[in-house]
Amino acid sequence: MPFALGIGIALNVLLIIVSLNDGRTLSLSMFAPTADAGQAAARAFEQGDLDTAIERARAALEADPQNTAAVLTLARALVYRSYVDFDHTDDLDTAQEITASAIAAAPDDPDALAARAFVLQAVGNTIGAVEQAERALGADPNHTMARTAYALAYARAGSYDRALAESEAALATGPTGSEKLDANRALAISQADLGRYADAGETLDTLIADYAGFIPLYYERALYARQISNPDAAENAYLRVLALDPGNIKAQLRLCELSESIGEQESGLINCQQITQAAPSLPEGWYRLGRVHFLAGNFPEAQQALNRCTSLQVMQNVPPEQRLLECWFVQGQAAEITGDCPALIAVYNQFQLMTDGTDIQQRWVYPPEGPPMCTGTGE
Repeated sequence: MPFALGIGIALNVLLIIVSLNDGRTLSLSMFAPTADAGQAAARAFEQGDLDTAIERARAALEADPQNTAAVLTLARALVYRSYVDFDHTDDLDTAQEITASAIAAAPDDPDALAARAFVLQAVGNTIGAVEQAERALGADPNHTMARTAYALAYARAGSYDRALAESEAALATGPTGSEKLDANRALAISQADLGRYADAGETLDTLIADYAGFIPLYYERALYARQISNPDAAENAYLRVLALDPGNIKAQLRLCELSESIGEQESGLINCQQITQAAPSLPEGWYRLGRVHFLAGNFPEAQQALNRCTSLQVMQNVPPEQRLLECWFVQGQAAEITGDCPALIAVYNQFQLMTDGTDIQQRWVYPPEGPPMCTGTGE
């Protein structure tokens, strides 16, 4: 009897809902707590689960296109995910599109303005970022993310003292949750820009203790450690990234760079070979492997790796101004050392053809007749 009574009550409730819904088809979304999607996005962001944060923030926006708090979370998550690895290069473009739409729909909303400012500083548009942050602060002088974006924009513009003051002002607003992460990160960047790398590292150590799953923090922690010649701390930071994301190519590349910088040829070779195996189409991986071989005196192997680097950049239509020109220079040096004239002339001619008519400042010049060692005119 209690079971039958419960079934009856449930059916009556459904009938009432159907009648209120004008007989439209019921769906689970009617009962879903759509307001919680934005909160779920914020929680995922704090835990460093940027994929989930982006997914839940999008869901919150689909349920309520006017939810500018979700726009702010989504924009920040996209920007930070673009820092995680090399396979998120489109995230910044997406963040720009989303925040531009949010501003068009709510031109005076401080969350939308702060989101736009945060994205603009990330792509290097410091003037636009400052303008949007000032508008947000005009609407809400205590808006933590607007003040944080303001600080980051000034840091990008080279006004380091102003950036430090603004980041401290952001912290003075009493941020909690993920806003505390952003404000302290801005403080660390300002400290590092002023040469206070140890202070910046300590600031990030405190942040990492609270946000251990947030991968972008480890890259910046490693950078500050390398600035004060602390390779152990830098290596630990990169290894923490790989513990969180075992297939992270960017962290492996940074480990390769670190090994090379401190003269650890064996570990550098292993790390760089892992990159070229996991991401064979990444020119920078072949460049780093070529450098490791070159510094170890393995010049033929260096030539092969660096030739792969140059070929990939040409095949991928990388603009000449954005290419790793060292792949041509070091390859030429290796060819010169081994006396490989055909390879030297080929890479030299390719460099001249590539840079002709560009604004590239680096030059590689031989006499008109070509490399002296290959023409019999000199050593």
